[in-house]
Amino acid sequence: MDKFKAKAEALEKNKKNAIAFYKTAYLGKPKKAVELYVGENYKQHNPMVGDGKQAFIDYFNRMHKEFPEKSIDFVRIVAENDLVSLHTHQIWPDNDQYVTMDFFKFDDNGKIIEHWDSIQQIPQTSMHNNTMY
Repeated sequence: MDKFKAKAEALEKNKKNAIAFYKTAYLGKPKKAVELYVGENYKQHNPMVGDGKQAFIDYFNRMHKEFPEKSIDFVRIVAENDLVSLHTHQIWPDNDQYVTMDFFKFDDNGKIIEHWDSIQQIPQTSMHNNTMY
């Protein structure tokens, strides 16, 4: 297999794994998500979540317990080199809606080792008619 094809396949695999990781954790199984998709060390950049695997598990367990009725849709997925970005639409209780952008860094084994995110609540009104997506 040539290098270009191998790289393209790795990018596609990382994209699928980023989605599977996020869905699994978001829907209440963060320990399973970490076991399947996270590498040796996990570095967190979200200031609301502690660093490391256990802090991630604890955070998502708490979120699932406090907000079991939430949904997530993956609007777009972009991958480059060892990074995957997920652009999502989340709906929380009382129709509280958010746009999120999550970035995941993968190691050479296709495991997630680092995470950044940005979250914005979707406002009720806007100065234009464009969507957030």
